[in-house]
Amino acid sequence: MLQQYTKEFGYNLRLAGPVILGMLGHTLVAFVDNIMVGQLGTAELAAVSLGNSFMFVAMSLGIGFSTAITPLVAEAEGEGNFSKGKIAFKHGLVLCGVLGVGLFATVFLAKPLMRLMNQPEEVVVLAMPYLTYVAISLVPLIIFQAFKQCSEGLSLTRYPMYAAMAANLVNVFLNYCFIFGHFGAPALGVVGAAIGTLASRVIMIGVLWWLMANHQKAKWYVRRLRWRMLSAQVMRKIIGLGFPSALQMFFEVAIFTAAIWLSGVLGKNPQAANQIALNLSSMTFMVAMGFSVVAMIRVGNQKGRGAFDELRRIAFSIFLLTLLCSSVFAGLFFTLKEVLPTVYLDMNDLEHFADNQEVLLLAAELMLIAAIFQISDGLQVVALGALRGLQDVFYPTLYTFIAYWVVGFPVSYYLGMHTPWGSSGIWMGLLAGLSLAAISLMWRFQKLSKRLLIQHNQSAAVSNS
Repeated sequence: MLQQYTKEFGYNLRLAGPVILGMLGHTLVAFVDNIMVGQLGTAELAAVSLGNSFMFVAMSLGIGFSTAITPLVAEAEGEGNFSKGKIAFKHGLVLCGVLGVGLFATVFLAKPLMRLMNQPEEVVVLAMPYLTYVAISLVPLIIFQAFKQCSEGLSLTRYPMYAAMAANLVNVFLNYCFIFGHFGAPALGVVGAAIGTLASRVIMIGVLWWLMANHQKAKWYVRRLRWRMLSAQVMRKIIGLGFPSALQMFFEVAIFTAAIWLSGVLGKNPQAANQIALNLSSMTFMVAMGFSVVAMIRVGNQKGRGAFDELRRIAFSIFLLTLLCSSVFAGLFFTLKEVLPTVYLDMNDLEHFADNQEVLLLAAELMLIAAIFQISDGLQVVALGALRGLQDVFYPTLYTFIAYWVVGFPVSYYLGMHTPWGSSGIWMGLLAGLSLAAISLMWRFQKLSKRLLIQHNQSAAVSNS
């Protein structure tokens, strides 16, 4: 019985591996920024955290919207309909470009809000110029996402990984130059980190386009795009899938962003500790995101073929694999909760020793809670991927809103602001929201996929009678 699920592990891992590494590439950009900037002091680390809190919200909308491309391309691939897949990608690319520009403008105009959020003044002063450059990077990032989702819909999951690896090399080098002032470059501190991020995201597009343009199958998707031949009907379909998907990701990212802001109210050290725990959690979350993409691709393929019994078996194999990996991460977070945060801090800095010690203790507490919610966080995002593969977006959007903002945020606000729990209370709210999301989304997939299987079998029985 169990073997019917575990036998899919090998293929799932081969498909997910490049996706995970590619997504870790995005997170590693932030990871490198945090480590390098953290050497400057806790105020600089908190500034990057505050600036990125605005970016996380905007990125969630852009990346979430772009996921509409993958199930459409995957379904067309399953049907063997190349033209349908290319049309979906082309329209998705146009919409992602427009959305990227809109998100940049929104974040840029929202910068003054930092002074109205009761954040430490020294942090706001550092965060303002940093946010300007990373806001510009939203445009190439969202355009890259359109190419990435198309590549993954074609099961070419390695290419986005290669692009992310190239981007990280550029980011590390430019950070070294512009944060600290090496090789003749000016020492710009946190602004230098933003310059590295912007350049790396531009390069990602060029690398991924070149790889796809030289692939036997993918080149027909990215070459000879006729921009005048756009269909309002296809636009509406992508928006109908993409907008709810964007909201799903927005609701989750926004509550983590709220945690950053609430931590900032508690002070720069709680905010720095929150950033450390959040960055580490984001890295393990990328593994679950990789499995989510695999679920979206494989469920979309099976939906295109009308093989709903295989669809359920494959989906549950991915759920089981996610559960096992998330359990391993939970154990690592629990065991290394006092070790991992030291990577972000210069514990030999006597001038900032007291601040660094406080940040270390707070981060260790948050790591313990993060260990607990590894499983629920992993399962909820993989269930979302499977539901997107079925092109089911309305009810999952409603469920995520209830989980994060009707339940999770009120718990975070009360425990964080009105009890001695402080930062730990904020993260208890995150745990509550993620757990409810996992339960409701898994239930939704079970119900919907079973209904589709029954309807398919009934239709087949009628046809054969």
